[in-house]
Amino acid sequence: MAQDKEAVTFEVKLSKSKLGINERLRVDFAMNKDGDNFTPPDFQGFRVLMGPSQSISSSWINGVRSYSKTYSYTLAPTAQGNFTIKQATITIDGKVYKSLAKNVEVTSAVDKPNDQMSVDDIADDNLHLVAEVSKTSPYLNEAISVVYKLYVSPSINVSNFRPLDNPKYNNFWSQDMPFTRYDVQNGTYEGKSYRFVVLKRVVLYPQKSGQLTIEPLSLDVTLEVPSNKRDFFGGRIYTQTNKTVSAGKRVINVKPLPSEGRPADFGGAVGSFEFSVSTSKTTLNASESLQATITVKGNGNLKLFQLPEPSLPGALEVYEPEFNEEVRTTLSGMKGKVSNNYTIVPSFRGKYPIPGITFSYFDPELESYKSVTSDEIMINVLEGPLGSGAVASAPTSTNKQAVIGSNDQFNFIKLKPNLTVIGKNYFFGSTRFYFWLFSPFLLIPIAVLFGKRREAIASDVAGNKIKKANKLARKYLSEAKKALGNKVAFYIALEKALHNYLKAKLKIETSEFSKDKIASLLSKKQIDETTIHAFVDLLKNCEMARYSPFSDVQMQQDYNKASETISSIDKKL
Repeated sequence: MAQDKEAVTFEVKLSKSKLGINERLRVDFAMNKDGDNFTPPDFQGFRVLMGPSQSISSSWINGVRSYSKTYSYTLAPTAQGNFTIKQATITIDGKVYKSLAKNVEVTSAVDKPNDQMSVDDIADDNLHLVAEVSKTSPYLNEAISVVYKLYVSPSINVSNFRPLDNPKYNNFWSQDMPFTRYDVQNGTYEGKSYRFVVLKRVVLYPQKSGQLTIEPLSLDVTLEVPSNKRDFFGGRIYTQTNKTVSAGKRVINVKPLPSEGRPADFGGAVGSFEFSVSTSKTTLNASESLQATITVKGNGNLKLFQLPEPSLPGALEVYEPEFNEEVRTTLSGMKGKVSNNYTIVPSFRGKYPIPGITFSYFDPELESYKSVTSDEIMINVLEGPLGSGAVASAPTSTNKQAVIGSNDQFNFIKLKPNLTVIGKNYFFGSTRFYFWLFSPFLLIPIAVLFGKRREAIASDVAGNKIKKANKLARKYLSEAKKALGNKVAFYIALEKALHNYLKAKLKIETSEFSKDKIASLLSKKQIDETTIHAFVDLLKNCEMARYSPFSDVQMQQDYNKASETISSIDKKL
């Protein structure tokens, strides 16, 4: 009943719309219901080499019938020019249906006709790997995105692919944009219809002006290419082959930031930002504390510049700032905010101004520098010892001091000196004499317990392996912490720590170590999906760090993430 309700389709399909006079053209007239009285067009401008050949396909899937009937012709052009494959007619259920006319362009003879093309020639014409760059002439530290797409012609099929050479981003700060699955989409390439899939997305910030080269991405693709042979039912036979495709090198012309109009306090910020300075309170007593926050938010290279520092009066003690970062990376670049949170403690009563702070950045859209200055903030200290003046003067570079907190800054004067009388001490009959006399007898039960403990440990082979692997995991995680700032040493140590941890907890050997194996074993141990993905992402970061530059902030985040993930798994295992 569902099949009867479907609309009738009758259409013509051409193997190509443009061909040389020495090539062949295949024309298929397809319908989704059986019909009678098929009448082909006259094929003016062409000679029929073969046809009509008839093929029928019928199947049942989930109780729904699928039917297809096709009349096929192989034609040879008789002259150059523009020709039309006119309408064909068919009678289905007592009604006459007509196909649409199709235009065909016949050119001069080609060097290699389609019926003589090899499998590699067909793959070259129908498979393309393209690196699409959002901007080829950015400014220094301006974000650009690179999207790698694999275009596949509808005439061939791709069954598998694997990367051969990952691109290198020398002189770029890079951030990969991961995704969970590959989505096939329809599009055009060089004016022709293709299917394409996005393989890789990355955001780059150039760190050097001039011509910078992005190394190519290369793939080994397994594909099925149609041959000139057909099966018993007239269907085309496909041949499987492997093809290596490359996106090619891309050259980026990075423009230096203009020197004209550059502010003296410019610190390398590029983008569009908002700047603010705020305090938790403006009225307090001496020895109380307040928080001063310097915040920059917007779009730009938020992780690649330093925030401006405040200039405070000497009577205000300022502690080292706490850095906060809320940044996410999209194809358009970094978005979010960064801030420094200062703890300030006044020592004396009075009024103390926090002068306005200036933040300068370069806006690539406007191609000009911008400076934003915060308002002056007055701190009013009501109670406390009186300083040299009621109102503090403007701060200078000589009276600013940074305070490092300590728990033993002030101690009370000792009232009991704990002095001893100078005199002679006799060994015989003293406490030391009796201690050395009876200590061997006290050591005997301890030695017996220690011996039994060692025997139990030596007999527990599996437990010894686990302890050894745990010890190695702690060792390498400690080495990773020491190597923070050194990308290669850090990620090698982190990867070894993760290997030995799983070796201890899951009892697997290094030869069995793979991401799929790990995910499967952790899932069987009832570890939640979030923790599994976090562990696998750490392994991917260790691999990608060999080819991509990672910042100190990213390494610190990976170290913290490794500690949290191992702790989370320990709670479940």
